[in-house]
Amino acid sequence: MLYHRITCLLTRSSQSHLLKLLPNRRFSLTTLRLRGDRPPPATNSKTATTKLPKAKFSFTELGRLFRLAQHDKGRIGGAIVLLLISSGVTMSVPYLLGKIIDMLQTYREDQLRERLKQMTFVLVGIFGIGALANFGRVYLILTTSQRIIKRVREQLFNGILRKEMAFFDKQKTGELVNRLSSDTEVMSNAVTQNISDGLRALTQSIAGVGLMVYISPKLALFGLATVPPVAVGAILFGRFIKRLSSRVQDSLAKATDVAEERFSNIRTVKAFSKEEQEIQSYNQRISDVLNLKYKESLAYGFFFGMTGLSGNLIVLSVFYFGGVSMSENALTIGDLSSFLLYAFWVGISISGIFSFHLELMKGIGASQAVWSILNDNHNEKLVLSSQIQRTTTGQPLTSAMMLRDITFNSISFRYPTRPDVLVLDNLTLRVPGGKVLAICGSSGSGKSTLAQLLLRFYQAEHGDIRIGDIPINEMPLQWLRLNIGTVPQEPVLFSSSIYDNIAYGYPILDEKPTAENIIRNKVLEAARTANANGFIEQFPEKYDTKVGERGTMLSGGQKQRVALSRAILRDPSILILDEATSALDAQSEYLVQEALEKIMVNRTVIIIAHRLSTIIKADQIAVLDKGRIGEQGTYAELMNIENGIFRNLVATQTMVDVDVNE
Repeated sequence: MLYHRITCLLTRSSQSHLLKLLPNRRFSLTTLRLRGDRPPPATNSKTATTKLPKAKFSFTELGRLFRLAQHDKGRIGGAIVLLLISSGVTMSVPYLLGKIIDMLQTYREDQLRERLKQMTFVLVGIFGIGALANFGRVYLILTTSQRIIKRVREQLFNGILRKEMAFFDKQKTGELVNRLSSDTEVMSNAVTQNISDGLRALTQSIAGVGLMVYISPKLALFGLATVPPVAVGAILFGRFIKRLSSRVQDSLAKATDVAEERFSNIRTVKAFSKEEQEIQSYNQRISDVLNLKYKESLAYGFFFGMTGLSGNLIVLSVFYFGGVSMSENALTIGDLSSFLLYAFWVGISISGIFSFHLELMKGIGASQAVWSILNDNHNEKLVLSSQIQRTTTGQPLTSAMMLRDITFNSISFRYPTRPDVLVLDNLTLRVPGGKVLAICGSSGSGKSTLAQLLLRFYQAEHGDIRIGDIPINEMPLQWLRLNIGTVPQEPVLFSSSIYDNIAYGYPILDEKPTAENIIRNKVLEAARTANANGFIEQFPEKYDTKVGERGTMLSGGQKQRVALSRAILRDPSILILDEATSALDAQSEYLVQEALEKIMVNRTVIIIAHRLSTIIKADQIAVLDKGRIGEQGTYAELMNIENGIFRNLVATQTMVDVDVNE
């Protein structure tokens, strides 16, 4: 009966432990693409996300996982020593209890009292040592685990931010966040808490089996005869659960995707009154998860029921053969009691070893996903701060050099997620330095792609881009991007204060900190230049006003002026305006346009727009058509071309908002 209760407690705790740790939660964030020439979210499962490698036991992967703990070898070594002490204390208890039982039958009353007193003092001392050892072990393991988690998360975040844009086009944001939060914790636990639990289970198993053999070799051999088949069953069960849990994780991921996408687009859901439809959609996904959980629960129930039955049969057999041995005076009742307790501990420890194996496999699986991100593939090449103002050939760079002509030479390009679509086809374009060039064309013609290539978000298949005579591929990425300011059509703001969002654009050329009052003065000046200071000062908290997630607490015009302030603070030599006013009302557009006219002086400005009001005053206009430059010239020159592309765009009101005769 006692064994049955312990077995039930063990199996239930093991089951809940496994159910808690097996799900690998995944999250996804919907990426919005507002322009036809930008890569859309991939719908093909092969291109939507990178398929993660299967978790297979590999000594190479195991060694790489264990190397996470190499900086904390001393702490882990101390924890192992304390673990051996606490395990020794634990495994001495059944032996001592057996001796106490034999003392009750051997000694008389006075001698028994004296012996019991001595034994009690000894046990109190032993238990005290065990308690101190357990305290030290748990403290060292948990703190070491957190140190490893911190270190891995820092490395992973660093590695993710240094990836090329092509990497982010293929990866879901939610999955990357999951790797950063969940997988790193699983990896850390695999080499700290799991190793501690596994070593404890292994130590107690070895000690328990050894003492069982010491007490009665024949009885130990009989009792342990069922361990191998149970172990085989556990391995087969683990493989089945691994496959089933994979299906559960996929279903959970689909349910999470539904919830996450609807939450991020909650205004659209409510605007179309689709709450009930979305609730039903989510409930259906969760029902799929529940059905798989039913199968998983059935498998767990069968396995643990069979192991419980086999354990109870073993105890019954030990009682029988142990009783026979006692009748033959081969065992004392104390020895039999100790043997049974050791059998209980061995059963618990073997279950712990199985759990250790499963958790270790989980750690290897999680680490493979993390290692695939931390490899050198798709990494951007960054240089040290001391080398930021020199090309790869050693040529010095200055801000004045960035005002030279920008030349796109025979550029051909396809997005990595759409290799079958040629976006730019042998395109050649010259952007005059210090002038304003407007790029127009139909949606999907490649206008925004030019800006992304200039920022080196992607690499062209053929051709090169030069600023003056220097290819941008020879310029340090930090230097190139520090000298380019961008104002997108839909500005992206962080969920912090207005001040923090503007100050984000402050250029940092070295690691020396800049005085806060200097940055604040420049932030205020940039906001005034962008016509943003007026509405900011009207808020009760002024520049400390929180903008909400993605700037939802601000209007479109206000967000645009904050983004413009951020670009102005950068004081770039090159300014890219990606349809910066197309989504604004007339009043907001007037304020933004007025601010733009102030900052476009003495800069190379590239305007990507449909609206005539934003490009009519440009020094040059380039018209993209099917991935090539169809026309280029001033507004007057292009309007004089009979049946010209630009003239047709104006005539069909693709670009509207101003009388063409102005």
